[in-house]
Amino acid sequence: MLTVGRYGVRDLARARTFYDPIAEMLGAVLAFERPDLAAYKGAEGGMFLIGKPFAGEASVGNGSQMGFFASSRALVDAVYAKAIELGGKCEGPPGVRGPDLDGFYGAYFRDLDGNKLTVFHMKQA
Repeated sequence: MLTVGRYGVRDLARARTFYDPIAEMLGAVLAFERPDLAAYKGAEGGMFLIGKPFAGEASVGNGSQMGFFASSRALVDAVYAKAIELGGKCEGPPGVRGPDLDGFYGAYFRDLDGNKLTVFHMKQA
């Protein structure tokens, strides 16, 4: 359903040191870049953009969150570990969320600017 999402960042080069390795782990490629923006494209065609806001300074949205699908629980664990290694902040370690032990498995973290993300795996319906 969702095809594109964007977070504002204060320092694009710094943000790319965080997002480039995570995007690669998740199978995304750098689709295009400009001096003020980088766009990552996933295998299914959805894009995630980071960049300077059009006006004003980047700020964190209260209640805002982006999610990245991972092909396995092991990849959820690996991406979460990489995010923390790169300076991200834990918002919830990897684990099952909800009563279905075979259902949603996710981890939550914040990027270097404080934007909240989740990486998750769940069986396709």
